[in-house]
Amino acid sequence: MSKRKKSAPRKHSNILVNIAWILAFVVVVLGSVTTGYYIGYDDAKDEIAKKEHSMEQKRLAMVKKLEGEKAKKDEKSVSSRLKEVLKKESKPSVQTKLPGIYDEPVGEYEDASHEVEDATLAIAPKREIVKTSAKPKLAIIIDDVSILSHVKAIKGLNLPITMSFLPPSKFRPDSHTLAAKEDFYMVHLPMEAQNFTKEEPFTLKIGDSQERISQRIVELKKLFPKVGYINNHTGSKFTADELAMNRLLFSLKSQNIAFIDSRTTADSKVQKASKKYGLNYVGRDIFLDHKMDKSYIKSQIKKAIEVARSHGSAIAIGHPHANTILAINESKALFRDVELVFVNKL
Repeated sequence: MSKRKKSAPRKHSNILVNIAWILAFVVVVLGSVTTGYYIGYDDAKDEIAKKEHSMEQKRLAMVKKLEGEKAKKDEKSVSSRLKEVLKKESKPSVQTKLPGIYDEPVGEYEDASHEVEDATLAIAPKREIVKTSAKPKLAIIIDDVSILSHVKAIKGLNLPITMSFLPPSKFRPDSHTLAAKEDFYMVHLPMEAQNFTKEEPFTLKIGDSQERISQRIVELKKLFPKVGYINNHTGSKFTADELAMNRLLFSLKSQNIAFIDSRTTADSKVQKASKKYGLNYVGRDIFLDHKMDKSYIKSQIKKAIEVARSHGSAIAIGHPHANTILAINESKALFRDVELVFVNKL
């Protein structure tokens, strides 16, 4: 009996030892599994992060490639639209009858030589040097706008370029309807030149009476109801005649229209006449395309920017020819130094 009593604790002790070993084994196994899980998880996280980074790099590279292709495509598209500027649109089958418009067709202008009378360009009047922290403003006016291809090419630049529309005629009966679709535009008013013979229909002459000039301005206001600014088409003889300019400014002031002197002659009397009516004189600073060479036009754009930086603002005038539009398009980086604006924002 005494031997049986002694063997019971030993058996119980052996069972406890075995259980302890089993538990220790389980703990070791679970620890290994857990450690492996977390180590594997960290490795997986790193792998996923690397893959995500690689995918992001590929995505950015693809986006950059697509943007580059789009830019090239847009550039080609702009160039294609610009080429249309040189094409004459077919004459519409239905002619629009307009009051005071002659019937003789007028062809497109091959260059900008019709605008200036002198061999050398008229220099703009001296202006005050302005020092300001504000960004200088530059307004580019494109004259002679009259057909759809002009509008498409200019708007294709995606820049605030001021379009100055020629009044409608038999050859270009839709200029006023094209202008009506724009929020802002100017009218390019034909005025008498010293020697230019291919005049637009109903060109204002220095001998025109006050009544005749006023009637013409009223007609233009009906055709272009939103017009607030007019500049002269040719006009080297008219703008050099103070009496004629007095009559014109009187008529424009009565219709709340401002006049911008294209400065087609050094003998312009617009500034003197403007002072008489208490009007601020506004005139062209730079002609962009007196010469049709693209590199020359680019150099003129640089000059216009320099004038704007010196005086706080500047006005440049060009025409809807392919080289002019292309030069503007290729000079977009230069415009970062100025604020390109419509002329009514100067």
